[in-house]
Parts: sequence; C-alpha cells; structure tokens
Amino acid sequence: MRICEVFHSIQGEGRLTGTPSVFLRTSGCNLRCWYCDTPYSSWDPEGEQRTVEELLAEVDRFDCGHVVITGGEPLLVAEVATLSRELRRRGRHVTIETAGTVDLDVEADLMSISPKRANSTPSPDTGWAERHDARRHRPNVIRRLTADYEHQLKFVVDAPADVEDVAGYLAEFPEIAAANVYLMPQATESDDHARKCAWIAEAAERRGWQLSRRLHIELFGNTRGT
Repeated sequence: MRICEVFHSIQGEGRLTGTPSVFLRTSGCNLRCWYCDTPYSSWDPEGEQRTVEELLAEVDRFDCGHVVITGGEPLLVAEVATLSRELRRRGRHVTIETAGTVDLDVEADLMSISPKRANSTPSPDTGWAERHDARRHRPNVIRRLTADYEHQLKFVVDAPADVEDVAGYLAEFPEIAAANVYLMPQATESDDHARKCAWIAEAAERRGWQLSRRLHIELFGNTRGT
C-alpha cells in the first residue's frame, strides 16, 4: 500500500483529543475537498509502497497504545483490512478516519467519520467539482459504519449556515446519537481557529452536539507530521 507518512503525535480532534497516537497516513483519495489540509494525500498524492509487515514493525517501535489510520481515504486501500486486524491483535486501540464514502471490512475501536457536505466542493475550474459532489454522499455506507462500529461524526464548519446544513444531513440518520456528533472549525491558523471555536461551541451546545477543537493547530500550527 502507498503510505504518505508515519509519525507519533497527539490526536488533535474528536473524542480522543490529546491522546498520544501513532498516525499511519495512506495516500490517495476519491474526493477533493477545497479545504483539505493534507493535499499531499489527495490533490497531489505522494508516498512509498509499504507492506503490512513493515508498518506493524514501525508501529511496534513506538511505546504507544493508540494507532490512527488516516488519509487520504484509508478505506480505499484493501490492505487496511489486514493492517487493522493485526494492530488490534497486538493490543492497539485503532481509530480509522474516513469520509464515509467507501465500505471496507476493517477492525476498529473507533470509526471517525467526516461526512463531506456542500461546503467541501472545490472550484469548478479544478475539474473536480462534479466528481466530488457525485461521490461525497453515500447513505448506505454511513448506515453500515455507524451500525457496526463505535463511531463519531465530525463535520467541518466554516460559516453559521453550515450548522443548519449539518442538521439537515443528520435528519436523514435519526439513529445517530447527538453525543456522537462533533462540529469542527475549518481553520489552519490559530487566530481563525479561536474565533470560529467561540461561535461553533455555542451552536453545538444548543443541539446537544460537541465542539471538536483542532488541538494540533493550537499547539503546532498547520505543520505536517504533527
């Protein structure tokens, strides 16, 4: 499988914010969000071919119980099924970060789903807008993932109108508990992040949702490998 990077840091988002974790980032994505903060795994995918055995050995070098398989879109990679199974067999807590557009029979302690809404669509002049919009919403995949895994849903919010869009989206999935829903600011600069967190926190609380700060932005800025 093609891997962009492997690094040790803290989980910056969602339920496990602040948890020391090893990150395995796959290369390649079926979407092209305009705000993607890892374009080297989507818009301009890079990396090298690694085997499951090589990745397991690298993870074993870290004294860390949590592993995050992320991307790109890791569920595009068939070998992630084997990788996730072997990591859990070794006693690791496995989080898989996905947009929820691809189904793969993986093992995970937490399925971290980031549905891509209309506010993610890239400019038409990129050549990706139509393909992106055709792929970004897969209700059957969302239902399967939320039924079979412990899960959280993280929604990127850029403007107040995005909150109403999230509410409309969730109306399609009444089975998803409000406590599993996180609003996360679209921000790569700490000042912008702080401003958005203030009003997003209020909007989330009114609906029984959670605020997901982007702790890695607060601590390290938009820096690769953190």
